Amino acid sequence: MPRLKIDELKKLHQKKYRYQYDCFLAEGEHLALELEKAAKTNAALLASQLYVTEAYQGWASNLTKTVVGDRAMAQLSDTKSPQGIVACVPVSALSQTASKTDAATPRAVYLYETQDPGNLGTILRTLGWFGGFTCLLSPGCVDPFNTKVVRSSMGAIFNVAIELDVELSSLSSRYSTIASLDMEGDRLSSESFQQAQCLVFGNEARGVPRERLQALGAASYTIPGRGEVESLNVASALNMCLYELSRLS
Repeated sequence: MPRLKIDELKKLHQKKYRYQYDCFLAEGEHLALELEKAAKTNAALLASQLYVTEAYQGWASNLTKTVVGDRAMAQLSDTKSPQGIVACVPVSALSQTASKTDAATPRAVYLYETQDPGNLGTILRTLGWFGGFTCLLSPGCVDPFNTKVVRSSMGAIFNVAIELDVELSSLSSRYSTIASLDMEGDRLSSESFQQAQCLVFGNEARGVPRERLQALGAASYTIPGRGEVESLNVASALNMCLYELSRLS
């Protein structure tokens, strides 16, 4: 991965430059540690580069490290108080992980036009916890390499297989059993839910068009509740679904 100048690195806060330069930023000690840990099993991540202030010049790492001034660090940071350590990570290193892992992970979570960076980061963290799922993102989803997504994933983004711009209609050719959530569906504890190979979750406000789910032949399930709240946050609903699948496996 070519070394970028500070003026180029700070552009990585914008999506178009992340894909133009094939890299994104991950800030803070925790993310740096998780990146270094993931690089032990994904050699492509060894191309990542660390940018640190003098306070971190003694940071031991198997990644290339460059010391920069406080002003440069402030330009790289997207927080009010820069943490003094930022990694520049190749996007392609993670897309390679996705292509290699897909065949070995028959189950997937499909997110349809998920917009909130915090939701996607939390979902990636959940997928990282349970393991064994590929994360498929539809066109129109928030960019998973957005700094807010990366931060809220707590490093799980380095370990979860992600595929971008996956069309909803393509799922039927990849998965024989597809499940979605609906208030009138079968209970999540149904035996048939355990057979689901792909779980589809909709946009935070609009869900997934019902006719498109019907065209996929997706089975509907519901998470029973007793309160008066109209719906669950998508990240919370996904947590419950993955727990239910793992509980009996």
